[in-house]
Amino acid sequence: MLLQVILEGIGLGVLLILVCAIGIRKGTVGMVHLYSPAVQQRCVKLGLTSPERIRRNSLLFKAVCVPGYISYVLVCVYGINGARSFAAGFWQLLVILSVMNLIDRFLIDGYWVGHTDAWTIPGTEDLKPYITAKNKQKKWLFGTVGMAVIAMVLAAMMTIFTH
Repeated sequence: MLLQVILEGIGLGVLLILVCAIGIRKGTVGMVHLYSPAVQQRCVKLGLTSPERIRRNSLLFKAVCVPGYISYVLVCVYGINGARSFAAGFWQLLVILSVMNLIDRFLIDGYWVGHTDAWTIPGTEDLKPYITAKNKQKKWLFGTVGMAVIAMVLAAMMTIFTH
């Protein structure tokens, strides 16, 4: 069961990578809402985007991704794996979300954004690294504590709804 749950976490990580790839397919400015305010402001100043477009893309990203990721984990844990108790749901949710978080931190942030030019926005190179040490600390904190909280809340909700 553990291997299956890890594979489901890898699947969620692959979904995240696909969302990012789709988001930057017409240029990285389409995903500038994920960058720091300084990069966003520079993009607006350079005429690459507008505050309204950044806000719209951010809302669209959240409206599609958050429900999609939640649906994915709930289908995996409760639909496919058949979890029925809080404990069974919690550990599976936590593993899936943690695997996705590791993929995000190491493969996306660490390698793709940090060591390739795929996420470089022309005219903002002087603002690199796009993900600063302080940003990394926040992402690691949310990725560990935040994923545990999300797993706990989802498991509690599903325990209530399935009993």
